[in-house]
Amino acid sequence: MSAPFKVLALGGDHIGPEVVVSGLAVLRQVADQFGVAVEVDEDLLGGASWDVHGTFCTDAVVAKARAADAILVGAVGGPEWDGIRIDGPITETDGLTRLRIELDVYNALRPARAWSALLPRTPYRHEVVDGADLLVVRENSGGIYYGEPRGREVLSDGQVRAFEISEYRTQEIERIARCAFEAARGRRGHVTSLDKSNVMESGKLWRETVERIGRDEYPDIELRHLLMDYALFAVARAPRDFDVLLADNLFGDLVSDLIAVVSGSLGMLPSATLPAAAKAGHPVKGGLYEPTHGSAPDISGQGIANPIGTILSVAMMFEHGFGQALAARAIERAVDGVLNEGLLPPDLGGVADTAAITQAVLRRLRQDTS
Repeated sequence: MSAPFKVLALGGDHIGPEVVVSGLAVLRQVADQFGVAVEVDEDLLGGASWDVHGTFCTDAVVAKARAADAILVGAVGGPEWDGIRIDGPITETDGLTRLRIELDVYNALRPARAWSALLPRTPYRHEVVDGADLLVVRENSGGIYYGEPRGREVLSDGQVRAFEISEYRTQEIERIARCAFEAARGRRGHVTSLDKSNVMESGKLWRETVERIGRDEYPDIELRHLLMDYALFAVARAPRDFDVLLADNLFGDLVSDLIAVVSGSLGMLPSATLPAAAKAGHPVKGGLYEPTHGSAPDISGQGIANPIGTILSVAMMFEHGFGQALAARAIERAVDGVLNEGLLPPDLGGVADTAAITQAVLRRLRQDTS
């Protein structure tokens, strides 16, 4: 018998632990149904870690993450910790960022699809959104979020200057471009690369490099380039026209929230952030799996958080972390079935709480004989 997959669960803050509980329930049941051995450890990240250890991510958590096959993460942060200022790099002020850098998980996959039961919950006419299925491939370990130098200084006239630089190197762009092209090969064969090459030097390098990788290594994939400001309009206007959206760290962050509109809510969106390109049947060790929504302190403790983004992140874990695509599809079918029942959480206009949604997904999984 093969060794169990090691999963590290980091609940995070506010609604983070609430939805991670749901994700773990689905993880354990699906693992049992599909004969996948898993071993789960739990620890702290974000504000929860700060309150206990005085740091947003401990060295021990980094060590556990390095040893894990997959890491399930809840949202982190909240107003209680927003005012904490620490001298040093951003990895000292944000625990999730430290994990991303330490694990070099540069390939952030953020899908969004139009669920038939949720079409009325979107602002779109049915014929505009029905069938929309997008994947943002976001470069997640470079760019302006991590650019140095960064900081603040008081100028001679008393004004405060705050700054950070946007920096990319050829190798960073090459590897994320390959991730996008590989993803497109398993989908509909189309990549749209987003940049600001008209005004940014890093954008010029981005476009040149993506164009070269596409031309030389992936001639079978259709590639087009859009300036980011126009792309936001184009994607919002006609989401069915797009397949894979490739973007840097900042632009990928923006567009991955935009595409939530086709699913009806940010609470529906999962993600997988990997240290390599995703290829069917090739498990990737050490990926982070998390919903794309925030910690939502306004509903913390009320038991009404939408757990579906986390549950679908577990589906991505089975597919990319464990190489179990059939298990991933079973989770997606269960979610689809629950939505078709009309069982919806408050963010989608329903009244079902976190526990009710989770139990309904588990019931659907038990009934699945596909």
